[in-house]
Amino acid sequence: MKRLHVHVAVDDLEQSTLFYSTLFATEPAVLKPDYAKWILEDPRVNFAISARGHAAGLDHLGIQVADADELGEVYGRLKQAEGPVLEQGPTTCCYAKSEKSWISDPQGIAWEVFLTSGDSTVYGDSIELPTSKTSACCAPAVAAPCCG
Repeated sequence: MKRLHVHVAVDDLEQSTLFYSTLFATEPAVLKPDYAKWILEDPRVNFAISARGHAAGLDHLGIQVADADELGEVYGRLKQAEGPVLEQGPTTCCYAKSEKSWISDPQGIAWEVFLTSGDSTVYGDSIELPTSKTSACCAPAVAAPCCG
């Protein structure tokens, strides 16, 4: 089976390893002085692109869950990770109706956790995360329309 590879440059490997180990609920499969890698079977990946006036590059990362139990489990992990969690709740984003929360990693990259409940005919609005270096599309504190 194929898997998506995402590589993020970080400022503090130790701090980031702790953050991601908490978020993923597992230790890295590979840990070197300048590198850490997790081989995850769960979650699978939902990858999206958009052309909505934002700078090219990584906009945000996320974990899409299948049901309310999984949503509660991953929300619990967000609360264990260091950093403020923005509980957006029910929202419309990326032509979908979802329940979601957000957190930023130690580098300011936005992470969303969401459960999709249906389609929408509108795209949704962007928001500014309080700890994010940039806005994440469809993350709360309204900026320009976006999403990814």
